[in-house]
Amino acid sequence: MRFTRSLGAALLAFGLTAAAAAPAAADSTPSPSASEDAAGPTRAGTSFRTATEFEQGRTATARASVGDYLYWSFPADAGQRPTVDATVKLPERHAAETWRVDVYDGLRRRQACQYGAQTRTAAADAGSVELKCVLRTVRAWSEPWANDPLPGTYYIRLTAVNLSASDLGQPVDIEVRAGSKEMGGAAAVDGSLAEPLVPGVALRNETDDSEEGDGDDSPAAVLAGLEPEDGWASGWWSDRWMWTAVGGALAALAGVAGYRLTRGTGRPSRPPAA
Repeated sequence: MRFTRSLGAALLAFGLTAAAAAPAAADSTPSPSASEDAAGPTRAGTSFRTATEFEQGRTATARASVGDYLYWSFPADAGQRPTVDATVKLPERHAAETWRVDVYDGLRRRQACQYGAQTRTAAADAGSVELKCVLRTVRAWSEPWANDPLPGTYYIRLTAVNLSASDLGQPVDIEVRAGSKEMGGAAAVDGSLAEPLVPGVALRNETDDSEEGDGDDSPAAVLAGLEPEDGWASGWWSDRWMWTAVGGALAALAGVAGYRLTRGTGRPSRPPAA
C-alpha cells in the first residue's frame, strides 16, 4: 500500500508540474531584441517572385512611394499562429489614405485574418497608420480542397488603396514585423505534408537527385531559402505526448489500486480437521 501511495503522489506531482508548464510553453512568443531588429532587411520586393525574405521575430524596413505594391516573405511551421504587424509613417501633407495588408501562403492563396486591423484609413492629419493580421494556426496537414494554413513560406503584401492623385508617389517609411505563438498539442493533427509549401523546394530536390546521379552542378532555382531554426516540421513534439503519458500512468495506477481493493487481504478459511 505504501508503494501505491508513493506512486500516486509522484504521478500527481508530475501532472501538476506538466499542467503548469504547458500553458507557459503555449504562450511563448518570440521577443526580438534590438540587435535582431537592426539586422532585418531594409528593402521590399515588388512582386511575389521578388519578395524580401526575413525571419520571424525581426523587423523589416523599407522606404517606398505611395501606390507601390510591397512584398515580404517569412517561414511558418506547423503549430504556429503567425501575426503580422505593419506600421506606415505617412508624409506631413497627405489626404485621407486607406492602407491594407494581405497575407498569402506558399500557393499564393490569400489567408483570412482571425482578428486585427487588416485595413485602416488614416486621416489627413495622421502621422502614421498601424495594421495587424493574426492568421489561423498553421496545420501540419489538410485536405486538398481546404484553404487551411500549411507549413511553408508566407507572403506579406502591403499597399494603399482609394488614393487621391495628389498622394501618388509621395515617400513613406514602412516597418513590418512577423512573429508567431506556439499553440501546442491542441493544434496537432494526424498526418503531415511531404514537403513544405516553399516555392522552388520541389525543383531543388529534383536537382539534388540529378547531381547525385549524373554529376550535374547546375544551380537550382529556389525562390525562398529561409526555414525555421530547428528545420521544417520541428513541431512534431507537443504537449499531447506528455498528457498521453500522464494518462497512461494514471490508468495503470488505477488498475493496481483496483486490484488491491478487490482481491482482499484475508486468507481463505480451512475446513475443520476430521
